[in-house]
Amino acid sequence: MTSPTYATRRAQLETYFDRTAVEAWARLTSDAPVSRIRATVRAGRDAMRAELLSWLPADLSGRRLLDAGCGTGALAVAAARRGAEVVAVDVSPTLIGLARERTTAFGLPGRLDFRVGDMLDEGLGAFDHVVAMDSLIHYRTPDIVRALAALARRTETSLLFTVAPRTPLLTVMHTVGRLFPRGDRAPAIEPVGEDALRRRVAAEPGLAPFGIARSRRVTSGFYLSNAMELARR
Repeated sequence: MTSPTYATRRAQLETYFDRTAVEAWARLTSDAPVSRIRATVRAGRDAMRAELLSWLPADLSGRRLLDAGCGTGALAVAAARRGAEVVAVDVSPTLIGLARERTTAFGLPGRLDFRVGDMLDEGLGAFDHVVAMDSLIHYRTPDIVRALAALARRTETSLLFTVAPRTPLLTVMHTVGRLFPRGDRAPAIEPVGEDALRRRVAAEPGLAPFGIARSRRVTSGFYLSNAMELARR
């Protein structure tokens, strides 16, 4: 069962990505020209996606992968091209629609199944690998750990995810972000201290079969995110 704070934030994200920011997000995740600030975010996201993909096997044939919070589907496509059977889920029907439009002509060796919904929905089934790139960064640390535990129950090999690291740079970026008109703002990112997160992960019974295998930070202008891998022991 999800917590009230998780459900509230998920609803805010659905509204933001499905209504407020559709046009901006569609442009950011395409090859269209963007502002210098958004270009740094695009570059950072590209670098983070490449990092997470490098933590997965080069050959994913016969593996089932969940792209949790898939957006317009770039990581899902890359995994499917390696042979994975990919379920890609997002709360935004509009972003899922864009993902389907952009991938309809691709000849992929693995199955690519885009769905609208909650990444924690048990009906999605079990997976060898789960990737949650920048889809947990808007949640508080307790909700992040609970979400990871829920996903871990249905994950055989590894959980890859990102959090917003608690740094002075991110604090400055948040301050600058508050200068934008309210209608242009995304739901607040929740900075996470890595040491505190590690302690909570270690203390969570649902994550006992997993251990943190590696961690890597990616910084690119206004993009700052920290990748972590939970691998089954």
